[in-house]
Amino acid sequence: MPIFKLSPLIRSLSLVGIAVLGGLAFGSTMATAAGGAYYRAELASPATEARFVARDVVWACKGASCTAGQGTSRSLVMCSALAKKAGPVASFTAGGKALEAEELARCNSAK
Repeated sequence: MPIFKLSPLIRSLSLVGIAVLGGLAFGSTMATAAGGAYYRAELASPATEARFVARDVVWACKGASCTAGQGTSRSLVMCSALAKKAGPVASFTAGGKALEAEELARCNSAK
């Protein structure tokens, strides 16, 4: 026999607390997905297509500036896929972290 019994009110509050925490986690994920791009790139010359798919992500370009949501591959792989599809990449940022010059050179040299 249990020593303590939880009142129905306490159980309800516990469920509400769990729901709120879950909602916050889901909400922050949705805000990231809807509010901004994970990848940002500047191409050496303007893109020929405004929207295209490279490495399973949809890229949206305006002139030489391109953005895309987060994919499942490493940053260098995503950059290489973009370079193959749209041409040489002048700068590439993933999650706010820019590729260094050496990585950018590797990105553009991959065929």
